[in-house]
Amino acid sequence: MKKLLKKRILIPFFALTVFITGSAFQNDFFEIAKQIEIFTTLYKEINMNYVDETNPAELMDTAIKSMLKDLDPYTQFYNEQDVEAEKIRRTGDYTGIGANVRTMKDKLVIIEPYKNYPADKAGLKAGDEIIKIENTVIANYKDDAGDLLKGTNGTQVNVTYLRQGKEFTTKIIRSEIEIDAVPHFSMVDDKTGYIVLDKFNNKASQQTGYALRDLKAQGAQRIILDLRGNPGGLLLEAVNVVNLFIPKGQLVVTTKSKVKKYNREYYTQKDPIDTAIPLVVLINGSSASASEIVSGSLQDLDRAVIVGSRSFGKGLVQRPKPLSYGTQLKITISRYYTPSGRCIQALDYVHRDKDGNAVRIEKDKYNEFKTKNGRKVFDGGGVLPDERLNVTENSSITNAITNDFLIFDYATEYYYKHPDLNVTDFELTTGDFDAFKSYLKANNFNFITETEKALTEVLKSAEKEKLDDNIQKDYKALVDNLNNSKALAIDENKEDLLTILTDEIVKRYVYREGLYDYYKVHNLEIKKAATILSNSSTYNGYLR
Repeated sequence: MKKLLKKRILIPFFALTVFITGSAFQNDFFEIAKQIEIFTTLYKEINMNYVDETNPAELMDTAIKSMLKDLDPYTQFYNEQDVEAEKIRRTGDYTGIGANVRTMKDKLVIIEPYKNYPADKAGLKAGDEIIKIENTVIANYKDDAGDLLKGTNGTQVNVTYLRQGKEFTTKIIRSEIEIDAVPHFSMVDDKTGYIVLDKFNNKASQQTGYALRDLKAQGAQRIILDLRGNPGGLLLEAVNVVNLFIPKGQLVVTTKSKVKKYNREYYTQKDPIDTAIPLVVLINGSSASASEIVSGSLQDLDRAVIVGSRSFGKGLVQRPKPLSYGTQLKITISRYYTPSGRCIQALDYVHRDKDGNAVRIEKDKYNEFKTKNGRKVFDGGGVLPDERLNVTENSSITNAITNDFLIFDYATEYYYKHPDLNVTDFELTTGDFDAFKSYLKANNFNFITETEKALTEVLKSAEKEKLDDNIQKDYKALVDNLNNSKALAIDENKEDLLTILTDEIVKRYVYREGLYDYYKVHNLEIKKAATILSNSSTYNGYLR
């Protein structure tokens, strides 16, 4: 009787639960259907009735991408061309001219020609401005002009370009381009191997493993793994790179999502190459995503000493979802957590400030975690190195100068003024820095600080309230002091700016391959890493 009564109570309860759950789903479904109908009718009316001709594809592309901006920068819509570009990023293989090219409004600028690839063989150099491809003038071309350089292996493309104000033409024979995940590995000294892991495409672990074996065969008894500037890539490749140094069966990363099937634990699956060889990992503010999985997990497992500056802080995982007509959605599906349990995501895209910008997680809100040996590590803002080098942390003014391509343009001018420079022992002087500051001034470099923005808003408010006459004098004094501070800030970042400028100049003469050789002799982080590795008690002291 009691069992029967229990069943009678439970059946309506389950029915009510199903009804409530179903109702919630129906409400969401209705709201989605309602909004789609509103958008469809709006889209139709615009295309039918707007006073000027519209491009339906462009309108839709803009609408979708604007909607996704409210989520995070990594959730993206890919049209057919974008899907192909993403495929190239994952595999590192494509057919083209073999150069990093920047698309601008009226020209294409060669940022870096890859050594012995078609653009390099045709004589193109960093700083060259392509203004015409075949008979197409770039300034008149509305779509992505970079696509005009792509084509079938072995085909020819004629380009017209500007170099130092003079016009030239050249023929480029397209070829298959293979972008290595590991562009360089070599010995720093007779016992220290150096591996540069540039990206996490599907060759990352294979090429890193090959480099590690080769260096050990050359006598390497310790390793520097350089992840500086590595923006990340495939999560599984990050796990496999860690596996080179960690035994099979070790937890490397956990992903957590609101969708249960995306909750996963990733363990090492293979036999490692070397679980004992001393290891230093170099990171900086541009080391992100998969780079942070590698550096963060090796730190949590006390398997490597991390050197450099705090990493970028991307703790979000994306997955591609196929859409109709060959398009694709890359959507953030989960957050990842290193073995200690920390998520190193630095920006909160849900709780934004009054201007709609993502909010950086404050230091006082970081949570403490413990490594395998009990060392303290923290979440909320990238991977913090065990040995922090402040000189590697770019300031806002350094980033502004770099983003304006003023370092790039100055390096171009320097290269053509010094055609026979031997970069083996090359170092920029104080005189060179003064010349660079003059170049910034001549090119009207103006860095708008957050303080200036705030002062401008104060003045606008004062004008509305008719109080500006009373504060104009004080406002001008504050602006003058601020401008003086900005000038001093350039001097305060002299060492950082000279380092970035040196790298750009050296690369002009000896390509990226030669830059890594230059690093082994002159780079501060590599020197520090080699010093740590050379003393076992110092190395082990970081890990205890």
